[in-house]
Amino acid sequence: MSPDKQDIRDRLHRAGLRATAPRTAVFALLSDASRPLAFHEVADALGDTDWDRATTYRNLVRLTDAGLARVVSRAGGMARYTAVRDGGESEHAHPHFVCSECGGVSCLPQATVPVPRVRGKWSASVRQASIQLQGRCPSCLDREGAR
Repeated sequence: MSPDKQDIRDRLHRAGLRATAPRTAVFALLSDASRPLAFHEVADALGDTDWDRATTYRNLVRLTDAGLARVVSRAGGMARYTAVRDGGESEHAHPHFVCSECGGVSCLPQATVPVPRVRGKWSASVRQASIQLQGRCPSCLDREGAR
């Protein structure tokens, strides 16, 4: 279930951020997204707004710096963002597949790749782990087969 507007504003305030219209809109969009989003996808999804695309980008950076969003992939030099749940867990805390041809990012079931547990002295300092598989997606493979 996605957070309501008041939940979004409360989380922004707890993170020390003002709940401006652009920031609230960007965070709400990330919270509702079913997959990690690149900057251009966020800007396009927001459509015509009273603010420019640079403001949207700055808010992605601010949300990431505040720990409310996380970059889950930088495939092809393009950062893809996801919201972080209230407990600090990423909305997308599971493996991702990045297509080396089209750049698409797909969520994979957790069971696809077992996530190792960190034990010993390192376990207290691990804040984030990510598993990213890279190759060609089924759509790109199908297009090649149709040629």
